[in-house]
Amino acid sequence: MHLLIAEDDTRLLKSLKHIFEKNQYTVDLVSDGSRALEYAFAGEYDGMVLDIMMPTLSGLEVLKALRSRGISTPVLFLTAKSEVYQRVEGLDAGADDYLTKPFSPQELLARVRAMLRRKDNYIPDILSFAGITLNCSTYELGYGGRATSLRGKEFQIMEMLMRSPRVIVTTDQLLSHIWGWDSEAELSTVWVHVSNVRKKLAALESPVEIRFIRSAGYLLEEQK
Repeated sequence: MHLLIAEDDTRLLKSLKHIFEKNQYTVDLVSDGSRALEYAFAGEYDGMVLDIMMPTLSGLEVLKALRSRGISTPVLFLTAKSEVYQRVEGLDAGADDYLTKPFSPQELLARVRAMLRRKDNYIPDILSFAGITLNCSTYELGYGGRATSLRGKEFQIMEMLMRSPRVIVTTDQLLSHIWGWDSEAELSTVWVHVSNVRKKLAALESPVEIRFIRSAGYLLEEQK
């Protein structure tokens, strides 16, 4: 899952990065409203976490601009206790939830999971394709009663492919969605992680393979 995080408190922004990346999310970080809007228009995100009070544009202004453009990406607001009227205004403008500072990492993660479950394209905790399963809570890939754990980027690659089996996912899509817009990761990095997932699929004796289509990308399909 790819999230946009907008927060002007540098220490909190670093903490949010640690919390989400530790739990297998890819995050893009910005510290003001104008950058948040720029990133939101340019990228495809599964969800956004926006501070209400930010420089240049408030979280409310960012949200209204997004909704006016028909962008329905779920949004969770981070708010101060004194911002009751803004929380109400935010919910009325199309926010999905809000969380009052200070908050616990566990509640933040639970709120984000709940927000993502409410998306129109809701994705279950366990994805299945051709007999293999991917548990999005434990990050385990399973087949025939056996299971193997996937590391962060391995899990995210497999999740993207299992969300759209038999559909080509381009290398650029993998780079932007998993490594983020500001990453300096190269194509060889994607290849290494895909290779690791292939090895784990083979170790499970899975009937599924990740196939590379030259000049196109990767797709998940049953072995012939």
